[in-house]
Amino acid sequence: MATFVSVRGPRASGRTERRHAVRCLCIPRAPDFVPPSSHWLSLPDRGVTAPLGFLASGAAAGLRSSSDRPDLALVFCPDGAVAAAGVFTQNLVCAAPVTYSKEVLGKPGNTVSAVLINAGQANAATGSLGWQDAIDSAAELSKCLGIPADEALLQSTGVIGQRIKVEDMFGAIPKVVEDLSDTDAAAKDCATAITTTDLVYKSTAIQVEIDGRVVTLGGMCKGSGMIHPNMATMLGVVTCDVDIDNKLWQNMLKEATDESFNQISVDGDTSTNDTVVALASGKAGNSKIADETSSEAKLLQRALTALCQGLCKMIAWDGEGANVLMEVIVEGADSREDARKIARSISSSSLAKSAIFGQDPNWGRIACAAGYAGPKFDVNSLDIALGETKLMEKGQPLPFDAEAASAYLKAQIDVRGVVQIHVKVGEGHGAGVAWGCDLSYDYVKINAEYTT
Repeated sequence: MATFVSVRGPRASGRTERRHAVRCLCIPRAPDFVPPSSHWLSLPDRGVTAPLGFLASGAAAGLRSSSDRPDLALVFCPDGAVAAAGVFTQNLVCAAPVTYSKEVLGKPGNTVSAVLINAGQANAATGSLGWQDAIDSAAELSKCLGIPADEALLQSTGVIGQRIKVEDMFGAIPKVVEDLSDTDAAAKDCATAITTTDLVYKSTAIQVEIDGRVVTLGGMCKGSGMIHPNMATMLGVVTCDVDIDNKLWQNMLKEATDESFNQISVDGDTSTNDTVVALASGKAGNSKIADETSSEAKLLQRALTALCQGLCKMIAWDGEGANVLMEVIVEGADSREDARKIARSISSSSLAKSAIFGQDPNWGRIACAAGYAGPKFDVNSLDIALGETKLMEKGQPLPFDAEAASAYLKAQIDVRGVVQIHVKVGEGHGAGVAWGCDLSYDYVKINAEYTT
């Protein structure tokens, strides 16, 4: 019988839970964090198979070192995507699948049909042999699917410096191809297969009406540690049945990523394998979207950004050793990018994150992180609030009930909730949000024993 991991309440023994989670065949779904709106319908129990024209599967290939959980995932668009986009890590030591996928997406007019993802080995820092493994993986998949090898994108996650167990993978590729399905169960298997130290699988979908047609967006991602902007360490796949121009779709994914995955931090480490790809099948029946200034494009951009924000908050909520999601809201900056930078600085601050874990309303750490973020602002305009408790106003510290502020932090930790930090830096129109999590003792325990 499969065992489910409880993710309710504070994580008293993070490493024990993590090891237990790795043994589990089934793990629960992350909470739904898609921003509510009258413009779209949230479908939290669905995923990459929700849009028309997509199949998915997940199978156990024996790639994990200590689990029978699925570890090989496949997303397939049988008729080929009308648009394909990707954003990737900025780490110079990037993994072979990153380089391979960049080359595939860089071929003018190339059709993308599939995304193959393995857990267990990152295939990063593996040299020419790891590069050959990537090429061979795409070739093996192409034989089983009956598509050209350059129609496949690759993603890998796991221990850096380890090549893929190619014999085990090749033995399981026919299985993931055979199991391809458009069901929600298949989407769940797929999202589960890409997890590593994640305690939950991360999958969701939304629907929006465009051009009189229902357009569906689905997504899944993985990530729990080595999470930091540019990009945040993670893998992600977004599917959509909209008909859209390829260049515009790439621009939309970049914008959505800047507002989501590039605004989360767990531990300050940017990985070698970070990848988000987005495929559009064109099956929704809408008139092709080609004008970025059109109302259809603007609505789709908002929906895509909302989906990505929902997914990225799942990652921060499930940060290694974490007990609570931090949401840092910055207003009054000179520009949106300035606000984003300040919010990222606060959400990334080890001191601020440690204070949240210790239930210490130490607003000085928040002010400090805002000050070294880079953007200029008048310190005499700085306002800081923790939840509903104002801590600083117009650059002046305020008397506040420290016990009540600490109780707010404890209450959110107890329910694995959201700690909101509000910061105002002036009267400008720039606003931005970033997400993170507390930094606990368990983070060190988890990562001190990661390969052992």
